[in-house]
Amino acid sequence: MATGLKQDRGDDDVREQLLASVGEQLGALLSAARALTAASAAQVHPDLQPAAFHVVRWLHAFGPAHAGAIAEGVAMDKSAVSRLIRDLKAVGILRAAPDPEDRRATILSLTPLGEKRMKKVFEQKGQVFLQRTAHWSTDELATFAELLRRFNTPQP
Repeated sequence: MATGLKQDRGDDDVREQLLASVGEQLGALLSAARALTAASAAQVHPDLQPAAFHVVRWLHAFGPAHAGAIAEGVAMDKSAVSRLIRDLKAVGILRAAPDPEDRRATILSLTPLGEKRMKKVFEQKGQVFLQRTAHWSTDELATFAELLRRFNTPQP
């Protein structure tokens, strides 16, 4: 309930400052995520572009697929994904096999080397997450998870 224009303006100022702080922290999170993706790509193979990691991570999560499905899944242009796939095949991370249902099409999947490297990347990323939250209580983790869920859920 509004108690006066002066107090309402003070609340607006506090809200503005808090939203600016949230924006700064989200920016820091996104920057850290990009740096972690670049480091993860280098762990998969030192010659890979960071964008290639998205392709490898998608295949690891969803399994063998056509290039078009991968491009759609990682929200990248099909030609860019094709170049990344070529690079990943060249370093032994991906393999291509004929689609048993349509011999003209190709199914892409991770090689054993690709699976091994992804396992190592996830272990190392997990360690980073554990280190950053090691001093948090269970209640703090629950609150953080709930707030992230709410933030990531579009409101009607």
